[in-house]
Amino acid sequence: MRNSTFLRHLMRLKTFAFLLFLSFFIVTSIPITASSAEDDTDVIAEDHSHIDIKRGERFFKGLLPKDRKFESCVSCHNLTHTDTLNWNPSAMAIAVKFAGKDFSEFQSAVMQPVGKKMEASHKDFAIEESDLKKVKLYLDELAVTGPPSAGPTINQIIIFLFLGLLMTLALLDLIFFHKIKYRYVTVIILIVAVIVQVKMVADAAISLGRSQNYAPDQPIKFSHKVHAGDNKIDCKYCHHTAEFSKSAGIPAMELCMNCHVLVREGANSGKFEIAKVVEANETKTPVEWIRLHNLPDHVFFSHAQHVGIAKVDCQKCHGDVAQMNIMKQTSDLSMGWCINCHRDTKVNFKDNAYYDNYMKLHDQLKGGGIDTIRAVNIGANDCMRCHY
Repeated sequence: MRNSTFLRHLMRLKTFAFLLFLSFFIVTSIPITASSAEDDTDVIAEDHSHIDIKRGERFFKGLLPKDRKFESCVSCHNLTHTDTLNWNPSAMAIAVKFAGKDFSEFQSAVMQPVGKKMEASHKDFAIEESDLKKVKLYLDELAVTGPPSAGPTINQIIIFLFLGLLMTLALLDLIFFHKIKYRYVTVIILIVAVIVQVKMVADAAISLGRSQNYAPDQPIKFSHKVHAGDNKIDCKYCHHTAEFSKSAGIPAMELCMNCHVLVREGANSGKFEIAKVVEANETKTPVEWIRLHNLPDHVFFSHAQHVGIAKVDCQKCHGDVAQMNIMKQTSDLSMGWCINCHRDTKVNFKDNAYYDNYMKLHDQLKGGGIDTIRAVNIGANDCMRCHY
């Protein structure tokens, strides 16, 4: 009697767990909107409702008009981050540029664009003035709220919870229910679920503080491929402090204007991006570049030591930058990566005054005792070198 009651409770627990998971899945699958239907009638500015903004968003995304015969705005002007360089200005960049300007200026830019690339893409663009005004309203709102947040996806959380639920049910069946005829199937389910969960946790733990392949959208679409690759500009022309400073440095707009005082239209980007450089230089406003390569605060690294003294090529740490339209972090910059590099990298003692005080090593080289000196041999992996 007691066993049957216990089994009934277990079955109820199993049903409850399943319903709980199903409810969680349904709730997390429903998109969360910023406003309810009642809010759609709220007036935000100049008697324009949220309905007008939503209609402008639909025009921008190509959902309207239904008989559209031209490219949608979002097909050229992306709303979200992309891993390949979209030479057209993003929706956010356009929104910010025209946020404080009247409709006539925005209409002129859309209907009579400047630049060969823009003229070609807007050639067959046809939209009613009233609808274009709604697009402007949507972009004005976008300039205030910002682009949609990428945020962490719910998929991994759901998979992790589902595996946990699967493990629980498998254990209950293995111990109490015995619904699965072959027990090895239950054991395989448990082992696979545990392995996948452990891997997910391990990957998340390892990636803490690391940002390999990080490639954020920059305030100006600067292509290293165009500058360092196609035009053969030396890295140290722009990053001119790399040989004698801790940081490689970010070039000032005055340096950019050495070329862009004449070059005002890019072959790919048109005038929009270069105009940002010119405006920043004229207004003396620093460009807020997003840093890619970050190390923890307790780690010391000097470009002068590596580039100026050791003569390490930029590509060894930063990858083939000359082929990158979008700059990304190619190395994980982990402690193990640095240590292995120090173990493998040969040091050239010849004609380098910095290494003159390593007299014992010089004597060993001359006497034939050793034929190669690596960074690890001169204390590169001593803890206090980086963690002082």
